Amino acid sequence: MSQPPKPRGLGRGLSALLGDEEIAATVAAPPPAPPPPLPDYANREAERHFPNRPPPTLPIGQLKPGKMQPRTSFEGIETLVESIKEFGLLQPILVRPLRDGADTYEIIAGERRWRAAQRAQLHDVPVVIRSIGDMDALQLGLIENLQRADLTPIDEALGYRRLMDDFTQTQDDLAKTMGKSRPHIANTLRLLDLPQSVQELIRGGELSAGQGRAMLGLADPAAMAARAVEQKLSVRDVERLARGEKGQRGSKGGKPRPGTTGAKTADTRALEKQLEEALGLKVDLQPTGVGEQTRLTLEIHDYDQLDTVMAKLTRR
Repeated sequence: MSQPPKPRGLGRGLSALLGDEEIAATVAAPPPAPPPPLPDYANREAERHFPNRPPPTLPIGQLKPGKMQPRTSFEGIETLVESIKEFGLLQPILVRPLRDGADTYEIIAGERRWRAAQRAQLHDVPVVIRSIGDMDALQLGLIENLQRADLTPIDEALGYRRLMDDFTQTQDDLAKTMGKSRPHIANTLRLLDLPQSVQELIRGGELSAGQGRAMLGLADPAAMAARAVEQKLSVRDVERLARGEKGQRGSKGGKPRPGTTGAKTADTRALEKQLEEALGLKVDLQPTGVGEQTRLTLEIHDYDQLDTVMAKLTRR
């Protein structure tokens, strides 16, 4: 008998941290009458011996918000509340036991569903119980929010920063765990260099991440942000205005022209080194002064090197 297809799109990190079978458990719809809750060890044994057994349930009052939750806003859940009222909570909530002797559990992934279930006046909710550490809890919370709901770019960046600061994760580590590219991680983290007022506009959806990144390096990003919101400027508009401002600054006092950077960031140098190792050539990366546009220069001494680069780039 053929097996049902496994759910896709949950990221390589979730599979690595929980395993394919447990991913399936977090998206499977339970039947109308689930069994009573099981302790962690019994929960694991039941899954091993009875893989089709529905997830256990817990009283909604025994679940607590997760301290590692990356999401800061839970607005806009009215549609989810109505769906839960009509069909019940179809996706279990991932929790871990708290060691406070109060028989309570901390939510790792699914706080948005838990809050909606409360508003839908459910008494019990399906759960998957796991005993995992803080780093895995934060990673799973990020993955769950990135894959299943709209996490703001600022909350995403703060989650990445917390993993780097508290758990010594590198950008390469994050890229592998989250199933994102390293440039995506680096560009998201750059948003934290913006003033707090601009970050709040991005978090509230009044500005996009692309608009925010176009403001990096400006003398007054907050003023540009206010103008962008008031005049409903597009990313291209902000980039054009930012280019003009940088050009005016570069034309005064013999300062560098737009497109030159002075000291390069560690991320830029790391990317240059990766490209040099891959291509075997001297590489130079320089922002052009237009948002995230970057000029890539390869130093080629002869046609033999050019043929080598062409073969690598075209995978011949």
